Amino acid sequence: MTGWLDEREARLWQSYRDTHRELMRALEARMIGNSGLSGADYALLHPLSEAENGVLRTRDLGRSVGWERSRLSHQVSRMEKRGLVCREECASDARGSMVRLTELGRTAIDAAAPDHVEAVRSYFFDRLTPSEQLQLTTLLDRIAAELPATCTPSDCTD
Repeated sequence: MTGWLDEREARLWQSYRDTHRELMRALEARMIGNSGLSGADYALLHPLSEAENGVLRTRDLGRSVGWERSRLSHQVSRMEKRGLVCREECASDARGSMVRLTELGRTAIDAAAPDHVEAVRSYFFDRLTPSEQLQLTTLLDRIAAELPATCTPSDCTD
């Protein structure tokens, strides 16, 4: 027999889901309004902007954002059409591919990042004391560390 969530557990789980959904919605709306970038654009531009020479192997970019290959490919295609990124062959592995941040992509992420950080601070961090932030970090890290691995062979290759 399934051990259903009790009232306290159900309330916590629903609160977490609602808060995550609404926080992501608010951040997305603000980003689109202020920079024209979607949350998906920002999710890919951020790791590319921190990578050496602004380039990452496609599978590594996918892993960094936790996306499956199909979603990543479609988003990179959309961003490529807008000139934010470009695809390249992988010099060390003919089966692999690379995604490179373009000058336009660098300009876009550099312009969007300060407001995004301000939004995260305003919508999230400013609502918690430093002690609560530390406690939440500890709790989330514990949960994340104990989750099963979900990578399948098709998700982990180019």
